[in-house]
Amino acid sequence: MRASDKVPKEPYWTTLSGFWLNTWVAVACTTAMTLFGYDQGVFGGIIVTDSFLQTMGNPDAGLQGTIVSLYDIGHFVGSMATIVFGERLGRKNSLIIGVIIMSIGAVLQTTAFSVAHMIVARLITGFGNGMNTSTAPVWQSETAKAAWRGKLIVFSMIMNIAGFSLSNWMTYGFSFLGGEISWRFPIAFQLVFSIILLSTVPWLPESPRWLIAHGREEEGAEVLAALEGEGARSDSPNIVAQKMEILEAVNIEREHSPSWRDILKGNTNTGMVKRMVLGLGTQWMQQLVGINVTSYYLPLVLQNSVGLSNTMSRLLAACNSVSYLIFSFIGLVLIERAGRRALMMVGAAGQAVSYLFISALLSQADGTSRGARFGAGATSFFFLYYVFFGICWQGVPWLYPTEINSLSMRSKGAALATGSNWISNYIVVQITPTGIQNLGWKFYLIWLAFNAIFVPLIWILYPETANRHLEDIDKLYRENPDLVIVLKNKEVYQTARPQRFIDADLKRDDQAKLSPGLKGFDVEHIESAH
Repeated sequence: MRASDKVPKEPYWTTLSGFWLNTWVAVACTTAMTLFGYDQGVFGGIIVTDSFLQTMGNPDAGLQGTIVSLYDIGHFVGSMATIVFGERLGRKNSLIIGVIIMSIGAVLQTTAFSVAHMIVARLITGFGNGMNTSTAPVWQSETAKAAWRGKLIVFSMIMNIAGFSLSNWMTYGFSFLGGEISWRFPIAFQLVFSIILLSTVPWLPESPRWLIAHGREEEGAEVLAALEGEGARSDSPNIVAQKMEILEAVNIEREHSPSWRDILKGNTNTGMVKRMVLGLGTQWMQQLVGINVTSYYLPLVLQNSVGLSNTMSRLLAACNSVSYLIFSFIGLVLIERAGRRALMMVGAAGQAVSYLFISALLSQADGTSRGARFGAGATSFFFLYYVFFGICWQGVPWLYPTEINSLSMRSKGAALATGSNWISNYIVVQITPTGIQNLGWKFYLIWLAFNAIFVPLIWILYPETANRHLEDIDKLYRENPDLVIVLKNKEVYQTARPQRFIDADLKRDDQAKLSPGLKGFDVEHIESAH
């Protein structure tokens, strides 16, 4: 038999379909976000470990802050790299490269013996994680069914909290061992997540939307069929209809999609820039609601603002991470039922109330026995803040940019949103210690104000993306290129999927049954075919 006559080897993912294939894609994306949470939290417990400080030459507080915060700069650069190369590489390859880079950074951190070594390692780790966090939500959103897309991405962010909580408890537990193992092992442990990713991602399918957008239509249809399961094939009417819907969006994007130069100059009458700004806005808002005031510095806040001991502050911070994780599961139930808009508005309102009581109670905490009671009350509202954030704000800002951006801008838009997250994260982390020191309880009024402002802002400007196909949103903005105020059109802000999109799907299904090989027809063409 000649080499040219050999039957091409089937991809590994063809051995799975339906539920199990979707599950393994979810496992990979969720592991990437769990690694993100673990790596983000692990250094908070390490930076106060005696062995680590001695190994690094006992750096002062300023240098310690630099070691920690440069990780966010690495994230930003990694996110920007994804903008440049991500669309060419594809979702899978971008994630694989990001994991490899992050693993190299983890090894360098584990073996570090100087500040310079650790800073380089932190930058490399952040770069890899920036690629991962820019890619995993996009890959998940483009492979998941519309009914499951929100739940899966919210679940991946819940596991991000689980990773964060695990790192808190691991550094707390290993702190009792002393010596270098107390900080080197917790850093090295993140390689466990890298091994899981490198063992799963290579044999899973590429995003069908990415494949179809890059001319690999048959392969894209095969992936759609495998994800659908239940005996579906690439020529099944419902799979052909899905492919037609994606092709329609791709063809329109190719004809009308502006270049980066056009976008920067504002030479476009499409809603693409508006959609990108909305995606960026969710990530900026996630930082400005005050989460990293407490995530990075909760022990410091409880110690300096409330007046608790160092040990009690660390223990309460670890306990809070568990409460945070448990309540985040409620978001899974509400993400599709309540919708993205309602969750963000209710969450911002609840967080504003929490900061109102935190500020009021801390203003009365004067160090006396009476003040201690007010401090305990303030601590309970810090816990309540995490309840609202975990349910409402942990997942939506990572999900929304992948849904609101158009197909051709999805990876770029998600990467820009992720990059904006890390820059705003860096700013908040830098100003918080100074703010607490100089302003005291008044510092928390800043975050109260931001939360209060975001409630009407979301109500007026943010379209609903729950229970929509990604192509529904593309069509919505094609029909309404000047859309800014969403209250003018009920279709834009209602939680249920608009009926006309459901009807269009039925017409596509009918057309697919009549002409299975037909590609790229819009509803008007389908009606004329009938």
